[in-house]
Amino acid sequence: MEHPKKKGDRSTLAIMLALTDAGYDLLVPFGENTRYDLVIDDGVRLARVQCKTGRLRNSAVIFSACSSYAHHPNPKMVTRSYLGQIDYFAVFCPETSSSYLIPIEHAPVRRRGSLRVEPPRNSQRVGVRFAADYEIGAGSS
Repeated sequence: MEHPKKKGDRSTLAIMLALTDAGYDLLVPFGENTRYDLVIDDGVRLARVQCKTGRLRNSAVIFSACSSYAHHPNPKMVTRSYLGQIDYFAVFCPETSSSYLIPIEHAPVRRRGSLRVEPPRNSQRVGVRFAADYEIGAGSS
């Protein structure tokens, strides 16, 4: 079984490649104590990005929208959201070989976010986030 940190590093690298290919300049914060993994520069503004690994489940890319402190002894809180601390989630999904850039205001969730790869069987469109609308790179791994 692959160590979670290694899996996360692989996703971050895939996301960095996709963002670079999309024309963004990247900045990487020093140390491990920031609430974001990258800063993207589009030539006009800087934006904080939290990288996540997505998993394809039931035709949707599912990703964690919070950080977990359950592995710490006596944590003050078990999970913590990113609201107000990042501008984007960037998600790499190994099963789709794609990276997605989701503005935090499009994913105001506290636990888990999702992007639909295929339309729902009931044809619902309202409130559904489609992966294709957020895709920044396909085929990078």
